[in-house]
Amino acid sequence: MSEKSYHIAVVGATGAVGQKIIGLLEQDTNFKIRKVSFFSSIRSAGKKIPFKGKEITVQEAKQTSFEGVDIAFFSAGGDLSKQLAGHAVASGAVVIDNTSEYRMSADVPLVVPEVNAHTLSKHKGIIAVPNCSALQMVTALQPIRETFGLERIIVSTYQAVSGTGIHAINELKNQSMTLLAGEEVEASIMPVKKDKKHYPIAFNVLPQVDVFTENDYTFEEVKMIQETKKIFEDPKLKMAATCVRVPVVSGHSESVYIELERKTTVDEIRNVLNSAPGVTLQDSPSEQLYPMPLYAAGKTDTFVGRIRKDPDHPFGFHLWIVSDNLLKGAAWNSIQIAESMVEKGFI
Repeated sequence: MSEKSYHIAVVGATGAVGQKIIGLLEQDTNFKIRKVSFFSSIRSAGKKIPFKGKEITVQEAKQTSFEGVDIAFFSAGGDLSKQLAGHAVASGAVVIDNTSEYRMSADVPLVVPEVNAHTLSKHKGIIAVPNCSALQMVTALQPIRETFGLERIIVSTYQAVSGTGIHAINELKNQSMTLLAGEEVEASIMPVKKDKKHYPIAFNVLPQVDVFTENDYTFEEVKMIQETKKIFEDPKLKMAATCVRVPVVSGHSESVYIELERKTTVDEIRNVLNSAPGVTLQDSPSEQLYPMPLYAAGKTDTFVGRIRKDPDHPFGFHLWIVSDNLLKGAAWNSIQIAESMVEKGFI
């Protein structure tokens, strides 16, 4: 652990990701915490959050909130990050941002520590956390890519409603109880709260995550493609994505097809993944052992299984990848970035 101590701020402290970050900060980290400050929009200001035996009052996040802050975790939406992240940096803080606001900015590193921690040295005050679906996928694919090369990815996601926030979780639960009671449900949030139509998520599957773009891919699908290429530093990588919302509270699942640059076997891929950082291999068909979101929830690793050789392509393989979207997909990756920054002496 570093001898230095740090003033940590969490912006969006009352939200789902903010709460996970606070929970992780209460555990052992490789940096010593001198002080914590919790911020939110004016709507949640005044609430009290327990932290290491004390109650911390949540303050409204303002431009002047960051004096003396060393590390600021932002997870309160892109608008607030856009308004305040620059002021936090000007006050001397390093911002670790969980929104999509800065991910594709050329001068902002987009970081998964198991994959591209070397890019942290290029930061200018802001570091972006990738989209949760891209994040778990690149964590699993990086060791394969390093060993065998990677030419193409086709991914279909099965995304939990917690990726949309607490209101979507409540809508899923309420709709489920309503349908089980034989009553008609109302939908007001899914698939996208700001979009024109809403559909039930309970006992349903929605092939739309985020709004549609001009090419009929959703913004979530575009983000996955663009962010994966940026993280891998490979703009020529061939990739397509279909993102789907399923009635699961926590844990994103992904069916991933990859084409490698050279011939290999399922066993060789398993061996590579078995020793990969942040990855847990769960792949024994004879024992019905494979990753599931119910059992990945609350864990920080990315789980990989159902590894199969494609029957038609000599370098093609299929994988099933699962991870807790609020932990590795957001909060835990943020903590890992902070720990990496401290280890490398960048803070």
